[in-house]
Order: sequence, then structure tokens, then C-alpha cells
Amino acid sequence: MSQHRITQAIRIRADQTPEREHSSPLFLTSSFCYDDAEQMRAIFADEQEGNIYTRFSNPTVQEFTDRMVALEGAEAGFATASGMSAVFASILALLKKGDHLISCNAIFGSTHTVLSKFLPKYGIELSYVDIAKPEEWEAVIRPNTKMIFLETPTNPGLELVDLELAGQLAKKHNILLNVDNCFATPLGQLPIKYGADLVVHSATKWLDGQGRVLGGVVVGKKELIHDIYLFCRSTGPSLSPFNAWVLSRSLETLDVRMERHSSNALYIATELEKHPNISWLRYPFLPSHPQYAIAKKQMYNGGGIVCFDLKGGLEAGRNFLNKLKMLSLTANLGDTRSIASHPASTTHAKLTPEERAAVNITPGLIRISVGLEHRDDILQDILQAIQ
Repeated sequence: MSQHRITQAIRIRADQTPEREHSSPLFLTSSFCYDDAEQMRAIFADEQEGNIYTRFSNPTVQEFTDRMVALEGAEAGFATASGMSAVFASILALLKKGDHLISCNAIFGSTHTVLSKFLPKYGIELSYVDIAKPEEWEAVIRPNTKMIFLETPTNPGLELVDLELAGQLAKKHNILLNVDNCFATPLGQLPIKYGADLVVHSATKWLDGQGRVLGGVVVGKKELIHDIYLFCRSTGPSLSPFNAWVLSRSLETLDVRMERHSSNALYIATELEKHPNISWLRYPFLPSHPQYAIAKKQMYNGGGIVCFDLKGGLEAGRNFLNKLKMLSLTANLGDTRSIASHPASTTHAKLTPEERAAVNITPGLIRISVGLEHRDDILQDILQAIQ
């Protein structure tokens, strides 16, 4: 009997042990044993499936990975120690010296550092494209272009990429399409549906949902994931079994959590949109969003992030954070608890003013990760801090 992907994210599990446990056990072990020398030889020779070492594979980690594969509609996946190790592995495992990568210019600060600072050291060329001008992307493609890397919605400005257009462009030129789906989650959009070859996540965010553990995952085409697996098992960014066990349990509630996050966020955005102290506000499912039509086409919900620009710039942003009474000030998002951040002085502070301006990170930009608290309590705290 075929099952909905949400059901699969709850019911896929590691093999039941002789104890007949209902909830999957935690395989907290660094290595695995064999019945005899021949079985050990065959598994090491890849002639027989089996676990060797938790840096390579682990039943608890595999359960989390399999659930993510089901949610994203992918062929295979590999879980890593953090979101950034997933991003790094999804690029370095597949590109080599002399290759060219295209990325949208609005990306997470650490991803920007990896692409602009470290890829050139390995001889990989980079071109940024304006996320708001997809009609110009094709002109940037070269004979050695091997991958397009995109975030949508972007961090922190909530700009959107038309995934259908990006998928068609990548297919036309036989280029890999790699999409960071962290902000939307698989409950918000399915990049593979539009032609993505790879999808990466920071599982630390919405997938965990309670700010507890670090984790990352890459899913996509089987042959690409195999190359990523070979890269990661040698370089070592493996996900700990404990973190995988926590993340796998979290996926069982992802659907209901994202329903509440997104409904809260839409309410907050609607109530704040016309506030006199706000220059502009963005939320994908508000008709005022510049790419609202794209959001409605490819997203199932607007997600749990709201961003707005405070009149008064940098000082107004800092004052806002200092006046908050309930919302947390922390370097995370996707938590049960609502979180406020000021990207210009924190996550994107290492970008130059010109680089921030190019991706609409204004001095007064505030990013709200809307939690699961009652929506009126979240709104009231934001309102009193804006005043």
C-alpha cells in the first residue's frame, strides 16, 4: 500500500530489534561486528550491504536520512554533522579544479564565505547572479559551468527563485541544480519536482524545531549522492547517532509544526505590514511580496520567517532587539520559541556594506523566526519593541 510522504516520515524506521521496541532505538556505537571473516571481507569489498563504521553509516543516521528522502521525493541521501557541511560536501564532492559554479547573490553568510573564499583555493570559478533578474542568468553560463546553487526563500531577505525556470535552464545546459531548501522545508516546497538534482538542508533549523542539535542532509539523485557519500566517509563530516535520533523524532511532527509556524507568521506579517515605523515587510504569502506569484506557484505555505525594515536604520534595529521582552536573541531560527535577529550586525556583518546592499540587507532589517507561542503574544512583543 502506497503511503503519503508525511506518513512515511513517521513510519519509516530502523529494523526492529529482538526486543520489539515501538520507538526506534539509538544505535550509539562507533563500529559494528561480523559473523565471520567472509562476511567482514564481503562488506568491506562492497559486495554485501552492511555497516562498517559510524563515519560511513549507522542505522539511526540512516533512518533520519530515509525519512528526509521520502519527504523530499528524492532517490537517496546522506546526513552530515551540520548544514554547512552538507552545503560544502554537495559542492566539493562533485566539482573539480577548472569547473565553474553559478550562485544566486542572496545566500547565507557562511555559504557566501565558502563560495567566495574557499572555492577559489581549489581552482573552482564562481559567478554570482542577481536573484531578481533570472533572465540574465543564461548569459553567465560557460562551457565549464557544472552547477547552479540557489537558496529560496533566501536568508534573510525572503527573495524567491522560480524553481521551474531554474530547472529548465539547468536541464537545457546539462548543469547540476543544487537547492538549499532550509527556509521552506519539504513541507513548504519540493525543489526536485521542478528539476533540482540535489537538495540541501540545515537540519539544525526547522527540521529539529527545538534548537537542540546540529545536523545537515543532502538528498537527490542516487549517483550524485554516492559521490557525496564517498567524499564524506573519507573527510569525516558524519552526523552523530544521537543527533540523528533526535532529528528523526522531530520529523514525525514537522508537518503539524510547520502548519502552526506558517499560520502564525502570516498573521504577524499581515498585522505588521502597515505599521508606520516599518519601511517595508516581506512574507512570501502576502500579496505585497514582489514574487508572490512564484510563491503561490511553488510553495505549499509561506514558511515561518518574516522580515521587515525599520525606519531609523542600524540604531533602530539594535534598539528593537534591546526592547524585546519575550522573543529570544540567538543565532538560530526554526525553533518552537520565536527569535529575532538583526542580520546587518550579526549573521551578515562580515559582508561589505555594498555586498549587503546588493542583496537587500538594509541597516534596519529585522528577521523574525516565528515560533509556536500564541500568535497574539508574539505580535504584542514585536509591537511594543517597535514603539
